[in-house]
Amino acid sequence: MIRKISRYYSYLLILGAIGMTAWGLAGFIEYLFGATVIIPLQNPNFPPGTQFIHWLLISLSGAIFLFGYFKRWKYTPNVKVVIYACLATMCFIQTFDFMTREDRYISYVVEVTNYIVVSIYLFKSKLMQEHFRRN
Repeated sequence: MIRKISRYYSYLLILGAIGMTAWGLAGFIEYLFGATVIIPLQNPNFPPGTQFIHWLLISLSGAIFLFGYFKRWKYTPNVKVVIYACLATMCFIQTFDFMTREDRYISYVVEVTNYIVVSIYLFKSKLMQEHFRRN
């Protein structure tokens, strides 16, 4: 039963990585060319350099997980933790320096909690240890 839940969670991570990659690429298209792919993604409160790093990290987060998952790259969990640390740092700066939404602090806590949960899963799940040949 646990293995089945773990398998479904890994599929959810794949879907999330596809979403992150698509979101990051759409953000880059809008950032570089001014063309809105689906909905406006740029935050006018973010400086251009911050926006660039934002889209770079989001794109890398999704693309590296997809590459690592399908190639069974054993360093995928390690690289994801590094990217999560970069994303958490970037989001901290955005949350405390630029964002104006009332729920920004709650959103930040939820985001960082997600990074921690996924990281623990990638390192501790037997399924992921087997998948990435880390056992």
